[in-house]
Amino acid sequence: MNPDEDTEWNDILRKHGILGPQVKITQNDIYDSAVARAQEEENTRLERLDLDELAELEDSEDDQILEHYRQQRMSEMRAQVAKERFGTLEQISEPDYKSAVTDESTNVWVVVHLFRESIPECKLMNRFLSDLAQEYRATKFVKIVSVECIHNYPDANLPTLLVYGKGDMQSQMVRLDKFGGMRAKKKDVEKYLVEVGAVDPSMKRAGEEEESEDEEPVYFDLGKSV
Repeated sequence: MNPDEDTEWNDILRKHGILGPQVKITQNDIYDSAVARAQEEENTRLERLDLDELAELEDSEDDQILEHYRQQRMSEMRAQVAKERFGTLEQISEPDYKSAVTDESTNVWVVVHLFRESIPECKLMNRFLSDLAQEYRATKFVKIVSVECIHNYPDANLPTLLVYGKGDMQSQMVRLDKFGGMRAKKKDVEKYLVEVGAVDPSMKRAGEEEESEDEEPVYFDLGKSV
């Protein structure tokens, strides 16, 4: 039995309150539903277009609608640019630490590298972080000579990463041992930063080609100690 059918039996059941009122769908209802669905699909399509694609539609779409989506796109781009305000690995000194790291981390993630130039693993880490700073410009990357940050900090613990967020240190990584020391790869450090929340993969900029799994590790001369 179809309760929506217009039959004598259904009328009797409705009269006795067994069935609810008959719902009649008119042609206008069908038309309105189809228009609403088409408009929703069109809005979804326009939301996915970039500025160049929106410009190509100027002759075929309503100017007011296109202008709305164009302004929306520009607002999104401005918001993205406002977030991506870093892009380099900056060296800081002890007097800068509070303002450049602790205070700054109330608004953005800050990755701090404690290093010494005389340690090859630190040079390798600096190379990784320089690349990651360009790819994740919403995160601030800084480096500081270890003994300037923490007096008498042992070289045996270098390189050390301190990850700050919400105005305080959220994570730390001591040495590259778990990544194979001098055989560590940039993607190892990147994965760690993703896991602790310091970088957002959805905001990653295109960088240089990823390292090959078979790539030989890079070694550095000891150079002059700091």
